[in-house]
Amino acid sequence: MKMSSPVSSSSHQKAGNGRAGEMVTRLERRIVGATNRWRFPQDHFCGDLLALSQMCNVLNIDLDEALKNPERLCISKFQKFFSENLTDSGIQSGEADVILECLGYKWELHHPQIFQSETLAKLYLTALIQNTKGPTKHLEKILKAQAPEKVKERSPVKKIIISLKINDPAVTRVAFALALKNLYMNEVEMNVDNVLGVLASAHILQFNRLFKKCVTMMLNRLMPSTIKNFYLAGCKYREEQLTIACEKWLEMNLVPLVGTQIHLRHIPQHLLHKVLKSPRLFTFSEFHLLKTLLMWVYLQLNCKVQAIPIHETMLSFFSSFPKKCCFLERDAGQTWMPLFLCLRLHGITSGKDLEELRNINFFPESWLIRVTANHYHALESGGNMAHLKDLSTQAMRFGLLFRQEYTTYSERISIYGYFFEIKGIKHDTTSYSFSMQRIRHTDLECPSPVCEHSAISLRAERLVKYEIRAQTLVDSRWQEFRTNQITQKFGFIKPGCKSHALKIQTVGIPIYASFAFIFPAS
Repeated sequence: MKMSSPVSSSSHQKAGNGRAGEMVTRLERRIVGATNRWRFPQDHFCGDLLALSQMCNVLNIDLDEALKNPERLCISKFQKFFSENLTDSGIQSGEADVILECLGYKWELHHPQIFQSETLAKLYLTALIQNTKGPTKHLEKILKAQAPEKVKERSPVKKIIISLKINDPAVTRVAFALALKNLYMNEVEMNVDNVLGVLASAHILQFNRLFKKCVTMMLNRLMPSTIKNFYLAGCKYREEQLTIACEKWLEMNLVPLVGTQIHLRHIPQHLLHKVLKSPRLFTFSEFHLLKTLLMWVYLQLNCKVQAIPIHETMLSFFSSFPKKCCFLERDAGQTWMPLFLCLRLHGITSGKDLEELRNINFFPESWLIRVTANHYHALESGGNMAHLKDLSTQAMRFGLLFRQEYTTYSERISIYGYFFEIKGIKHDTTSYSFSMQRIRHTDLECPSPVCEHSAISLRAERLVKYEIRAQTLVDSRWQEFRTNQITQKFGFIKPGCKSHALKIQTVGIPIYASFAFIFPAS
């Protein structure tokens, strides 16, 4: 235990001037350990100077270098020694050298394993300096006992007891035991259920090898049930690689995967907001994205619901609120207003879908009036989207999820009387292409939901500004492919009816293909 002492040759002097006060601060000393040696209290001295000097002699460390960061240098020196002299990092034989008291248990550990953890190493060196009369002799015993030629003649080394208090609720006894086991073994089985606890344990122990191993496992186990906890862990421990991976994964899977499962309710609002603002966000259409976001709000307000309800149930719930004001203008709804401001409501052109939004009284009436007015102006001008300028933030967006079993997959869409087919083709095991093509309304099967209640434009040509993007996951890394922003006239006759094709080579599957476009004035 450290004992404080007010003894100082200048402590009884009156601070009559600035220099006297400086002397008081500079000459203050404290007693350290059972040896009654003095030490200076400045933060950059981890122990008394004599002990530090003795330790440097034993470990062959330059004292001036050690004074810059004593703990770090001594720990790294021990780590280097054990890594060079112990080729077998398996389970240690013989009696333990250190007893760790933590989480109500006593854990027996050995020197080579302790110095893989910076936290345990610091605790050990502190206890060693404070509790022994001769640090030099004790350190010499440790080094001689661990040297390869002395394995059969181990010198008796006094056991040191160290204590570690853990306040992180993520650290369980089982997880902490697994973390300590990893000090002795390179391959220790972990699963998704305990990886968060092991990660937290590795963080507290400052056991970098295990921490990176946990992060790698989490990167390979992203799914609707884990995305929330893995993301929050990345934020908590400032692991940028993990947080970015979670964000990118959710950008692709929010609509097609997470939006269909009850785990949607656990997505934090700040993460959802960040994903909605991303230009890489994948969705089948703007209305699909809107339904996913409405479902998220529904699940926040209905905590007892344990399964995703049918769409009609959700609509009935929002329709049940009083009609005095829309949902987003209520106290509860205003909290979620920033999320819905990220939507591109102008991308919803179906009269049926817009009527559905009016009936549930969710959005401010001014929003829906503006969307409807822009649709009328575009129809009157032959499809020109005069209100849209920026392809990256305002474009109409549609998507294809190209799965393993597909060789060809396509969807048909209708915008202001113009009909397009967005298409993906698999050419061989690693070669794909994605494109869009203008088609005649007579090519559609009738009755077709695409042309139902839809206007039909007979204009021979339509100027389109578009971009095609494809993304897929390969070895925990996202591959991204995209065309430039292309402006092209689309007619009915080949080759003018077909866009430039995005050709890609990848082993990743599924492939998230996104099509973004606007109709410039022409």
